[in-house]
Amino acid sequence: MMIIEDDPMVAVLNRQYVERVEGFTVIGHAADTAEAHALLAKEEVDLLLLDIHMPGMNGLDFLRQLREEKKDLDVILITAASKISQIQQALRLGAVDYLIKPFEFSRFQEALLQYQNHYYGIGDRNKVDQQELDRMFRKKRETVQETSSFGTVPKGLTKTTLKKIIEVIMQIKADSFSTEDIAEISRISRVSVRKYLKFLTEIGYLEENLVYGIGRPIYRYLIKNSNQHLIKPYV
Repeated sequence: MMIIEDDPMVAVLNRQYVERVEGFTVIGHAADTAEAHALLAKEEVDLLLLDIHMPGMNGLDFLRQLREEKKDLDVILITAASKISQIQQALRLGAVDYLIKPFEFSRFQEALLQYQNHYYGIGDRNKVDQQELDRMFRKKRETVQETSSFGTVPKGLTKTTLKKIIEVIMQIKADSFSTEDIAEISRISRVSVRKYLKFLTEIGYLEENLVYGIGRPIYRYLIKNSNQHLIKPYV
């Protein structure tokens, strides 16, 4: 496996993650696609962990070049790039998975294990049975379905109201806020506000905490600063 990542701290983290998954070894790290191309000329690699935004050629163009050169390797995209068009391009170019930064180790591990179970070594066998092929293509279909809905607000919510909720959240100076706080400022019903805050929590934009005090406990929310980019596809 090779890591292609221009941020040295992220590259080290990815290497540490790989070391926690049995059966994988990192043979090298490249900070850009030119360095990666040079390493690939010298080393035999089965899998690339590839970033998109890098100096020089970007990761998608590099993946396209690899396909044109008919390089026999697989690619998992690990990137902050979250536009639907970029995800679709990656899938069309044969990426076996796509991880959006930041992500948890469990998701990283899932990507490697899925690859290990359904992709790695299949070229070393003369035949596979239908059941194994079905598992492989089912995973591929599920990935496509997930990316096709990425950036779409759930049924019952609207982008207009979501934008308004976010604007109100950004106006609040307190460290945390409640459903009632947002409802009072936005003039939107508490029930509706709760749905939007739940959605923002599910995508990781907000953190939800149940606070106990006098009377019934209430949910309070705070913005996860490291995840502010997660809202961009939805507004």
